[in-house]
Amino acid sequence: MANNFGVTVDPKEVSLDATRLKNIDKHFKRYVDEGRLAGFAVAVARRGEVAHFGMYGHKDSETSASITSDTMYRIYSMTKPVTSIALMMLVEQGLLQLTDPVSKFIKSFGETRVWNTGTILKPMTAALTEPIRVWHLLTHTSGLTYGFNYADVVDDMYRRAGFETGLSYNESLEVVCDKIASLPLVFQPGSSWNYSMATDVVGRIIEVISKMPLDEFLEKNIFAPLGMTDTAFFVPEEKRSRVSSLYRYDEVNHSKIKLDTLGNSSLENPKFLSGGGGLISTAGDYFKFIKMLEGRGKSGDVRIVSSRTIDLMTQNHLPNNADISTFGRPIGEEFLYDGLGFGLGFSVVVDQAKTRVACPKGTFAWGGMASTAFWVDPVNEISAMFFTQLIPSGVYPIRQYLRSLVYASLID
Repeated sequence: MANNFGVTVDPKEVSLDATRLKNIDKHFKRYVDEGRLAGFAVAVARRGEVAHFGMYGHKDSETSASITSDTMYRIYSMTKPVTSIALMMLVEQGLLQLTDPVSKFIKSFGETRVWNTGTILKPMTAALTEPIRVWHLLTHTSGLTYGFNYADVVDDMYRRAGFETGLSYNESLEVVCDKIASLPLVFQPGSSWNYSMATDVVGRIIEVISKMPLDEFLEKNIFAPLGMTDTAFFVPEEKRSRVSSLYRYDEVNHSKIKLDTLGNSSLENPKFLSGGGGLISTAGDYFKFIKMLEGRGKSGDVRIVSSRTIDLMTQNHLPNNADISTFGRPIGEEFLYDGLGFGLGFSVVVDQAKTRVACPKGTFAWGGMASTAFWVDPVNEISAMFFTQLIPSGVYPIRQYLRSLVYASLID
């Protein structure tokens, strides 16, 4: 159960230095003591066993309710790897191929065009040189976008359509995807990388193929088998006291501001099931998912996908082994994209020296809008995750410092 989450192995048994692991907590405690974060939870695992688990601070700064091992967090874009795995389960069943056009499953995408020039009110668009394919969605090379990118006219069109964050729509996933299909692409499919609502479209494809709502599919095929009892698209009333409050960084006062409206909207049973950012989870639950990834699709006796599927998903799929900084529009994350490629739902280290961090080639990762993050390093058999609730994720260099502190604890 999630509320029993904690250390399962002596750090020495997996060649980690316990004293150095404690430096992780010391470092991030300063963020809480200085009022930058309300609280946090951090875990480090090696060879599938938790060697360090630290908690500090509060779920809510006003009530002083302490962070606990079963505290629940809005994981936002850490939903994307879950949805991507779910789609690959259907690929393994022979129900689709990665090269299939998206319009095969969502007809409205057969009419999608690409932005050329003009204005928001009078856009001039062009026909696609090739259709958007499922592979493009998983790799964020489809030409779709997010309204919060604030990079060009199409981003503005998404905002005007109500798609700034990709959340809180009072419409079904089917309706939202049809609206996305009616907007022009930022670029021709496959010609660049751009962070987008593509994984929400992946969620709709899962619904169409499986003939199940996305929440039911994830519960039946991923959450229940892995024992993720506290992961869902909403929080039932009896669990709401466990949810961490959501905060936004105040640029004027360099402090945090509580976001009651946005935070509370995440707790309600949504009409829009966002495969790109809608899940709420706990540290213990998400570690079960990470452990499955670290086990190449298997955790204990439970296999979710094959080892070869994980291998495929966690290698760079950008053309000519390019990194995101050279192939795309690196927007909206705290870390640099130098040396990072992108797989099927994960960032992937392709050049360790260019990343300026200790993670070796093949390390895969992702994070969420409220400063949550995880990574899996298959070479050193190590994984880590960090949970807090501060928007946006790029305010503090949490991921860089976490990686430095974790790798400093390796003693083999």
